[in-house]
Amino acid sequence: MKHFLQKRGLQYASAIFLSQVIVASAIVPSIAGVLTKTTFSVYNNRISTPVKGVVTDSKGMPLPGVSITEKGTTNGTSTDADGNFKLNVANNQSVLTFSYIGYTPKEVTVGNNQNLFIKLDEDVKTLEQVVVVGYGTQRKKDLTGAVGSISGKDIASQPVPDIGQAIQGRAAGVQVVSTGAPGSNVTLRIRGVGTINNSDPLLVIDGVPSDVPLNTISPDDIASMDILKDASASAIYGSRGANGVVLITTKRGVEGKGSLEFKVFTGVQDATSTIDMLNASQFASLSNEMLANNNQPQNPAFANPPELGTGTNWLNELFRSAPMQNYSLAYSAGTEKSHFYLSGSYLNQNGIVINNYYKRYTIQFNSDSKVFDWLKFANNITLNHDVKSSGSYDIRNAMAALPTQSVFNTDGTYAGPVGQALWYGDIANPVGKATINNNATNGYNILGNINAEATIIPELKFKTTLGAQAVFYDSKNWAPKYNWQPIPQPESYLAESYNKSLTWMWDNYLTYDKFLTDKHHLTVLGGISAQTNRYDNMNGSVQGFVSDATQQLENGTMLPSIGGTANEWSLLSFIGRANYAYDDKYLVTATLRRDGSSRFGSNNRWGWFPSGSVAWRISQEDFFGNPSWINDLKIRAGYGITGNQNIGNYSFASVYQTGQYAFNGTAVGSVIPLRIPNPSVKWEQVEQANLGVDASLLNNRITVSIDGYIKNTNDMLVPMSVPISTGYSDIDVPSINAGNVRNKGVEFTVAADISKGDFNWNAGMNVSYNVNEVLSLNGDVPLYGGSVVNQNVNIQKNGLPVNAFYGFLTNGLFQTQTEVDNYAVQTPGNDVYNRTSAGDVRFLDINNDGRIDDADRTFLGNPNPRFIFAMNNTLSYKGVDLAIFLQGVEGNQIFNANRIFQEGMAVAQNQTTAVLDRWHGEGTSNTMPRAVFNDPNKNTRPSNRFIEDGSYLRVKNVTLGYTLPQSLMQKIKLQKVRIYLSAQNLFTFTNYSGFDPEVSANGIDFNVYPVTKTISAGINLNF
Repeated sequence: MKHFLQKRGLQYASAIFLSQVIVASAIVPSIAGVLTKTTFSVYNNRISTPVKGVVTDSKGMPLPGVSITEKGTTNGTSTDADGNFKLNVANNQSVLTFSYIGYTPKEVTVGNNQNLFIKLDEDVKTLEQVVVVGYGTQRKKDLTGAVGSISGKDIASQPVPDIGQAIQGRAAGVQVVSTGAPGSNVTLRIRGVGTINNSDPLLVIDGVPSDVPLNTISPDDIASMDILKDASASAIYGSRGANGVVLITTKRGVEGKGSLEFKVFTGVQDATSTIDMLNASQFASLSNEMLANNNQPQNPAFANPPELGTGTNWLNELFRSAPMQNYSLAYSAGTEKSHFYLSGSYLNQNGIVINNYYKRYTIQFNSDSKVFDWLKFANNITLNHDVKSSGSYDIRNAMAALPTQSVFNTDGTYAGPVGQALWYGDIANPVGKATINNNATNGYNILGNINAEATIIPELKFKTTLGAQAVFYDSKNWAPKYNWQPIPQPESYLAESYNKSLTWMWDNYLTYDKFLTDKHHLTVLGGISAQTNRYDNMNGSVQGFVSDATQQLENGTMLPSIGGTANEWSLLSFIGRANYAYDDKYLVTATLRRDGSSRFGSNNRWGWFPSGSVAWRISQEDFFGNPSWINDLKIRAGYGITGNQNIGNYSFASVYQTGQYAFNGTAVGSVIPLRIPNPSVKWEQVEQANLGVDASLLNNRITVSIDGYIKNTNDMLVPMSVPISTGYSDIDVPSINAGNVRNKGVEFTVAADISKGDFNWNAGMNVSYNVNEVLSLNGDVPLYGGSVVNQNVNIQKNGLPVNAFYGFLTNGLFQTQTEVDNYAVQTPGNDVYNRTSAGDVRFLDINNDGRIDDADRTFLGNPNPRFIFAMNNTLSYKGVDLAIFLQGVEGNQIFNANRIFQEGMAVAQNQTTAVLDRWHGEGTSNTMPRAVFNDPNKNTRPSNRFIEDGSYLRVKNVTLGYTLPQSLMQKIKLQKVRIYLSAQNLFTFTNYSGFDPEVSANGIDFNVYPVTKTISAGINLNF
C-alpha cells in the first residue's frame, strides 16, 4: 500500500387486469389478517398474570425498545430506557416473544417466574447467518459454493442515491464501476470479464429474474444482497448464470409491535477533481506558436497575449455544486400469522452539470399471511417512477471551447466563435446547448410476485410463484432553433420514443428437507420455471415548428420520420438440486438445470448445466483436537458449467432488408437477404472450478474466507467471416461459437470484531486478484473496437486480455532534424511544414521495415484491474459511531482519449495546462511534442502517450453519527433518533490526470461524466 501511494391492445388490457387480480389476491388476505388480529381481539377478558423483567444484550447492557408480544395474541409492550418491561399475560403457560432489530428473536415461557431476566444475542454476520442461494436459503456455515453476502445494514450505512454505489467494495471478486451522472446505472463484473459480449450478471429481485437497473431500487428497502460467484452456486440459474448472479431480497415485516421509520438526508455534490485548462493569454500564445510552426497566418486579435487576461473558464461555467435530497418512510408490523412491510421513498438528485437532474419515486409493499397451518401466501411489489432530464451537455466540448470567447453576447444571447475556424475554432457554445436543449426520459416500472407455499407433509413443501415485470418508458429530445455561431440551427427538432417491456414468470418446485437420522440431513429441490418477454418500441421525429411552445410531433412541418420495432423471447427450465450433510461435517451439493431458449436455433435450443461441490468441516474431526482458537474450519471445492444467453433474440435467423428497384421504369418493393443465418448458434458456456477455505477464529471474533478459481468461457460468440461472394453482407454478419476466454484469480476476505465493554470495533477487508486472457478467437484474426477519432483503441487478440489497448509505442521526441532523417519514415516528403520535424513524437518501428504504419501497432495496456480491494472500520462508543470505508483498484490502465484533443495542439481548441511544458527547441522536452497546426506527424495517433495508470485508493465513505440517549427518547416518545454527517468519495489518491480514474469498463475515458464527491447530513427516526 505504501508503494502504491508513492507511485500514483387486448392482450395488453388482459395483462393489466390479471396483474391487478394478482396484486389484490396477495394484498387483501394479508391486510385482512392483520386487521382481524388487531380489531377483533377479545383477549382482554382473560388477562390475569402480571410479568416483569429486564432485557439486555449478551454483554449485560440494557436494550431499550425491545418488542415483547404474548405469542398468539396482540397483547404486547416494549422495554423502557433501562431495558425494563411490565406486561399482564393470560397465565403462566403463556409464551413471550422478544424481538429487536439486529438481534436474534427469543421465545420464553413465563412459568412460575414472574420476574424475567432475558439476554438477546446480536444477529451479526456469523456462520449461522442464512443466505439466499436461489430457489431457497441456506445457512452460511453449510455453503459449499462461493457466495458473497452484503447486509442491508451495510447498504443503508451510506447516504448514496442507489444500491449500485452502496455495494462497491463490499464483496470480494465483485468490481463495480459507476459514474457521477444522475440516474446512471453501475456496471458489475463478477470475477473478471468473461466474454467480449454482454458480461452483466443476472439480477434476481425477490425471486424474479429481472433486467431493471439497480438505480431504480431504493437502498432503504434492501434486506440483503447475495452474490453467487462460482458455477457450483450459480448453475441453478443455468443459461443465465455465466457472469454470476446477484440476488436481492427486500425487507419484510416481523412479528411484534409495529415500527415506523423515517429517514432523510441532504447533501452537496462536486467533482472529485478538476482539470486545469489554459487561460486566454496562455491559449493565445499557444495559437500563435501552433500556426507559425505550420506557416499559417496568426490571429491579429492575439498579437499581445498578456492583455487578454484569464478569459472564460468553460468547465466552471458548465459544472456546479449540486444538491441532493432523499426521503424515505417505512412501516412494518406483524402478528403470529401475518406480516407486512410498506415503504415510500423520494430522491431528488441534481447533477454537477447544469440542467441535469434525476428524480425517483418508489413504493414497496411486501406481505405474507399464514392462511392455514399448512398454507402460506406472500407477495412482493415494487412500484417505481423515475425522471431523467438534461440538456445536450458535452464535457469535452467545454474543455475545448476557447477561453478567449464569452458565454454571452452583449445583448444576452449565447455567444459563439465568429470568424475563421483556423483562429476561433468551431465549438458551439457548450453552456447554451446544455441549457436550452432538453433530453428527458420518464420511466414507470412494476416488479412483483405472489407466491403460495403448501406443506404437504412436514418434510415436503410445494411452492408456486407468479412474477411479473412491466417496464414503460418514454423519451423526448427537444432542440429549439437558434442563430448562434459558428453553425446556426435553422429549425427546431423533436424526437420522441415510447417503449414497453412485459415479462412474465411462473416457478413451481418441491422441496424435501429431512434428517434421515441424527447425522444424515438431506434436502432435495426439483421444479420447473417458465419466463417470457415481449418488447415494443415506437419512435418518431420531425422538424420545423411554427412555435417552440407546441412541442408535439404533429406540429412539426418538415422531415417527418417514424419507426418502430418489437421482439420477444421465452425460456423453459427444469431445475434440480440436492444437498446432503453427514454429521454437519461432510457436505455435498449437486445441481442440474436444463434450459430451452427461443434465442437459439433448432439445432441447439436445449442445454444441460450441471454443477457439483463438496465441503469438509475439518474442525469437526476428532483428530483436529478442538483447539480453543479455531471455532470452525471448512474446505470447499466445486465445479460446474453455466451459460450466457445474452446474445440477442434472433441470432440464429437471417436478417432481411427492404428496398426498391426499378423494373420496366416502375419502382418495385423488394426484400433482400442481408445477414446469413446460423441455426447452430448456442449459448456461451462457462466452466468454473473453485477451491475455498472458511475459518472462524477466536470465539468467532474473526472470520476468514479464501477462494481460488479458474473460469473458462468456451464457445464464446464472435463475428463470422463471410465472403462477399456469398451475396450476404460482410459487415452485418452472424455470430458463431468460436472463442475462449480465461479468468483465474484469488479472493480473500477477513472480518473482525474487536469490541470490549462499551467500545465496539468491527473491521473488515477484502482483496481480489484476477488475470484475464483471450485464449482463442475465430482463427488468428483479431477483433477491434473502442473507436476514438475513427481509430480503434481496443483489440481482442489471442494471448491478450479482453479489451486490451492497441496502438503505437513512442520513444520520446525528435530533438533535431538529423534525428528525423536517420530514423524510420513517419511522414514522407520534404515540405518543411508537412513532414516529421524536430519536436515531433518518435514512434517505434516494431517490424523494422523502415517506415511507421499500422503494421507497427501493438499491445499498449490492460483496462482490467489486477487487484480490487476494500477496507472497512466501524467504531462506536455509547451513542457515538464512526465508519471509515476505503476502496480501490490496482494494475489497470486507462486510455485518456480526452488528451488526444486537449493535448494535441493541432487545431483551435483549448488545451490542458500540461502543454505549457511543450517542446519549443532542442532539449526543452522529451514528452510533450511541439505545437503545430494540422499535426503533420500525426502525433495524436493512438499510442502509449495517452495510456495512464488507472490505479487508485479512495476514501469511499466517512460517516460520523450520534444516537440520542434513551432517557431523552422516552420523553419525546421516540424509539430511536440518530443524526449523522457523511462524506462520499472524500479523497482519491491516484496518478491519473483526468477527472476521475473510475471510467467505463473498456477503460476508455472519453467525455465520461465524473464521479462526484458528496458531503451530506441526515437523520433517522424510529417511532
